[in-house]
Amino acid sequence: MAISSACFFFFLCSLFLSHGVLELEASHHVDQNLQVSSTTPSKYQPYRTSYHFQPPKNWINDPNGPMVYRGIYHLMYQYNPKGAVWGNIVWAHSTSTDLVNWTPHDPAIYPSQPSDINGCWSGSTTIMPWGTPVILYTGINPQNQQVQNLAMPKNLSDPYLIEWVKIPNNPLMAPSSLNQINASSFRDPTTAWLGLDGTWRVLIGSKTDRRGLAILYRSKDFVTWIKSQHPLHSAKDTGMWECPDFFPVLINSKLGVDTSTLGPDVKHVLKVSLDDTKYEYYTIGTYNPDKDIYVPDNGSVESDLGLRYDYGKFYASKTFFDSLKNRRILWGWLNESSIPADDIKKGWAGIQAIPRTIWLDKSRKQLVQWPIAEIEKLRGHQVHLPQQVLKGGLSLEVSGVTAAQADVVISFKVSDLRKAEVLDPSWVNPQVLCSKKSASVKGSLGPFGLLVLASKGLQEYTAVFYRIFKGQNKYVVLMCSDQSRSSLNNRNDKTSYGAFLDVDPVHEELSLRSLIDHSIVESFGGGGKAVIAARVYPTLAIDGKANLHVFNNGTENVKIASMSAWSMKKAQIS
Repeated sequence: MAISSACFFFFLCSLFLSHGVLELEASHHVDQNLQVSSTTPSKYQPYRTSYHFQPPKNWINDPNGPMVYRGIYHLMYQYNPKGAVWGNIVWAHSTSTDLVNWTPHDPAIYPSQPSDINGCWSGSTTIMPWGTPVILYTGINPQNQQVQNLAMPKNLSDPYLIEWVKIPNNPLMAPSSLNQINASSFRDPTTAWLGLDGTWRVLIGSKTDRRGLAILYRSKDFVTWIKSQHPLHSAKDTGMWECPDFFPVLINSKLGVDTSTLGPDVKHVLKVSLDDTKYEYYTIGTYNPDKDIYVPDNGSVESDLGLRYDYGKFYASKTFFDSLKNRRILWGWLNESSIPADDIKKGWAGIQAIPRTIWLDKSRKQLVQWPIAEIEKLRGHQVHLPQQVLKGGLSLEVSGVTAAQADVVISFKVSDLRKAEVLDPSWVNPQVLCSKKSASVKGSLGPFGLLVLASKGLQEYTAVFYRIFKGQNKYVVLMCSDQSRSSLNNRNDKTSYGAFLDVDPVHEELSLRSLIDHSIVESFGGGGKAVIAARVYPTLAIDGKANLHVFNNGTENVKIASMSAWSMKKAQIS
């Protein structure tokens, strides 16, 4: 039975001691202009993915409000229905039963009120205690100020949540001369959490001068929000904090927990997306619910040396608690590395990364990520390499797999570390070090790893590899994704990416998993302790002309302990 929006909202408000019945503005019909696109995609599409989420055409960016409701997964995302560049932003909406195959629906949220008439920007879903989802999102008002709005499902009996309604009270949070909020830097509300005192809390990203802020608001009824006198957390010289995310993680378990979970067995994670650099950083720390203060642990800072979900092309991420399987899932946006003119020509721009399960490492110093298990249902024909020694300067071609659309898992073992190159103390930035020591630069222990999307004569390839250095009192493992030779098209951004991997090569194998999907290489090092996503656009290594190699360009031998590669089937994404 459908519950009317007015009745539902009365139910919500009465539970939280609000102001009574409020009439809702319903979105009865989708604006037909939203379904018209001026972009005609090129018929030749060598870079479209086969198992990553992307709509048939046009621009996408931030994942918004991911959730599960009545057994159905929902992904909403920033979308331009009129072209392959940013603009005209609405909340596009798709649903799935497995997070792999997706069915599109009409936009869930689009400009229809003064509080969002110039755009419906990012936000989050909160699941109320009785199971109903509500959305807080940033709207752009007629003065181009950033304000926060509330939307709810029109029909709670519809598991696909096709229609959403907005309250006439919008906006619920807005800049003013009294609260001293920067009207152009006040966006992207988080999932709200409910304290033991019965008060809801939510964070909004902002800045004051160069200090990044996670502004805290409180509410008893989810409608009237009061700004806290202090932010939950802030950091100097970090600029605008976009797309904040704040959630608990269990200390001794890979299981996820609801965002409102508190207690001695959890730590808290605060992630921010830095508008200035377009990098994301997260900290792990302690949340004091009585003082509403978050304190990061020592060494966990928002800076170039801080922790990142992904050290490559990954931004505006959002997690949600999957109550079906008791896990926390991470979504993230992979922007293009091609120029806008090429994006317009191909008719689309932007892809969502493969959803990742995320949990706290046993060290409690970082998070670990791994592709959702459901993606493995797309694995087809498998190729296996036996254990063997890969001598320095050699490579092996892996045949029998669709190298442009594959899932590759390999582990290396290095038995003699004595000849490891000494790590210069000035080599503190892994991305700079990977650019300096590319796959073509011979070392001692490394580079060794994978050459993916490689052309027949190796004029093009993307190299994902390790190097081992001798640091002070320990060995240091560097993971690199080298795009410098990924394409003969020099209009593309071919930046290399890198991360230091917290793995002890004396006692552990060096594992690597790469998900290859035409123009994407997502690589997981050390069982997910470091992740690097890259966008590449080969001109030769396309479809059936792409090849896969295992290589060792170091002087010392390494052992391939295990290696399997699967051809990946195409997901049903429309």
